[in-house]
Amino acid sequence: MQNLKNVLYRAFPALGVLFALLVQTIFPDSPLHPTAGRHYYNFLLYILLSVTVAFFALSFCIAKIREALVEKGAFFFGAGVLLALLNLVTAKLALLPVIFFPTFDNILAVFVEQTGLLLKCIGFSFRLLILGVIWGTIAGFITGVCLGFSKKVYYWINPYIKLIGPIPATAWIPLVLTTFPTPLGASIFIIALSVWFPVQLMTSSGIQNTSKVYFEVGRTLGAGTFFQIFKIAVPAALPNIFQGVFNGICAAFIALMTAEMFGAKYGIGWYISYQKAMMLYSGVYAGLLMIAVFCTVIITALFKIRQRVLGWQKGLIKW
Repeated sequence: MQNLKNVLYRAFPALGVLFALLVQTIFPDSPLHPTAGRHYYNFLLYILLSVTVAFFALSFCIAKIREALVEKGAFFFGAGVLLALLNLVTAKLALLPVIFFPTFDNILAVFVEQTGLLLKCIGFSFRLLILGVIWGTIAGFITGVCLGFSKKVYYWINPYIKLIGPIPATAWIPLVLTTFPTPLGASIFIIALSVWFPVQLMTSSGIQNTSKVYFEVGRTLGAGTFFQIFKIAVPAALPNIFQGVFNGICAAFIALMTAEMFGAKYGIGWYISYQKAMMLYSGVYAGLLMIAVFCTVIITALFKIRQRVLGWQKGLIKW
């Protein structure tokens, strides 16, 4: 009985895709929707069905695949049912406004027919994000170390940071656009500003919360300021620093999308704004899907780095 239940769980992903495919095949699209050039959604479902069936077959001989399917099988089945329900509500029955809720075929057509433009937008957004995050992290780290290690710096600088830091970075856009000579520099500054505050806050907090005993032992053994900062304070504060970088990157995504909507020539945010202005909501949903994948990849990469640097905290914070 238990083996039969496990086999069913392993078959759930394929059954979910099969259910979505049956709904797509049996029910015709509403004539209210514009017809896509090709049935991209059918093609995608056939690929997914082939992949899920292949994994189901491999689960009989590979333990890791078997365990993963048993654990996640029900979720994937639910995802297939959800896709089928969304397809019914939008494409098949047109229960929602057609202009705002296009068919899956029309959304997928954007990825196929505008591949070059989308890749260019992703590259532009990635460059902006990386430059903004790097500069923001460097500035936040330096500020956080100075505030956390020096009481004098904390006394003179912290009140200004408390005043300026909580202001959303996007609120500075009107001023920044008139100050910087190019929209690119302005966008990088806005993203860096959104990253700077959480990084400096968590870095300074982590250093201040480090046990004073470590610094006293270091001074007793003749450690200088540089050694105390980079061999005692910073390693002890690394969990806080990574948390600050994580919060900063999440804020950077918001700043990135907003900054690109003001004066940028390319980028995911620019693309969504352009498609919305043209009332092409299939492009808007394609842009939102790109943002979801883009953000997931960046944050997953950050957590991989965190697990390597902070191996002793593995499993403490999960993504």
